[in-house]
Amino acid sequence: MANEVDTLSRRILEEVWNQRNLDLADQLISDDFVTHDPRGTSGKGPEAYKEFVRQYLTAFPDLQFTIEDSVADDQSVATRWTATGTHNGPLYGIPATGRRVSVNGIVFNKFENGKFTVSWSAWDSLSLMKQLGMMPSPETVQAA
Repeated sequence: MANEVDTLSRRILEEVWNQRNLDLADQLISDDFVTHDPRGTSGKGPEAYKEFVRQYLTAFPDLQFTIEDSVADDQSVATRWTATGTHNGPLYGIPATGRRVSVNGIVFNKFENGKFTVSWSAWDSLSLMKQLGMMPSPETVQAA
């Protein structure tokens, strides 16, 4: 069963995000699914998840996830990932910068009856803001 849970987690990153198959979320996401990430909590269900994905894909049209590691049991999986992409669209009020970014993170997913029921993610949002030029570098702060 742990292998099945790990496979489902990999499918969401590889097929929904990397291959842009958002319709697959209808099969993998429960109707009461909620995702929690540094920007806040999403609405419930597959449609809310697809909108969550669209927001990031609009900002980073070439976004790609690489799975670095995962650990699973029968009902949950933790996946460590690296995401890379080019900021070519708006992201939460930040206009496109054209900058290439790389961010590390981890997501913890719970499953029931073969579907995602809840997801918690933590990723290096400070690093993202620095890479987008939204935060001063340590060198700039010291020079001031």
